[in-house]
Amino acid sequence: MPLWFRLLYLAFVAVQVPVYILEYPLVNFLWFSNIALLAGLIAAWLRSALLASMMLVSVGLIEMGWVVDFLLGLALGGQPPFGMVGYMFDPEIPLHVRGLSLYHLFLPFALWWMAWRLGYDRRAFRVWLPTGWVVFLLTRLLVSDEENVNWVLMSPWHETGDVQGWPWLVVLLAAAGVAWWLTHRLVDRLIRHTPEDAEPPG
Repeated sequence: MPLWFRLLYLAFVAVQVPVYILEYPLVNFLWFSNIALLAGLIAAWLRSALLASMMLVSVGLIEMGWVVDFLLGLALGGQPPFGMVGYMFDPEIPLHVRGLSLYHLFLPFALWWMAWRLGYDRRAFRVWLPTGWVVFLLTRLLVSDEENVNWVLMSPWHETGDVQGWPWLVVLLAAAGVAWWLTHRLVDRLIRHTPEDAEPPG
């Protein structure tokens, strides 16, 4: 990992985290994108292929939905078609806070690049799968009815307050597991593996 990349990454997080603490409840840091941002910083400084690979599995493809929704929202005059990034066009949220959220545009590409530099660790999927499910369950236990972190209360297409309950969480766990497995399979074929990882793909 080049020093300039690690320093730039660190500088951004040093600004973003205090602002988010002031603007959002702490449970907001359980969003998978925020976890990937912070864990990605650790992976960059430790040069950890496993940690970088886990974060790539976590959001490498899913985060592209955010990117597409935001870009289409810009093209459609502030009406994102998928409903994932409506907050980016909410004038009640301070502009500087929304500006810091633009890290979503760069995060998936940074994680792909990190995995390419460090090598993809094939253990990432089987380590991340239970970890990600624990994050979902922890989020569900900590989130309030006014929040929908990781969409554990309802899909992003439901009205606020229309909690779908625990059956929805089961569907969410299954859907996330499939998305993570597909990401793993794609990355496993596109990026060289770490030299010490000789296990067959799972």
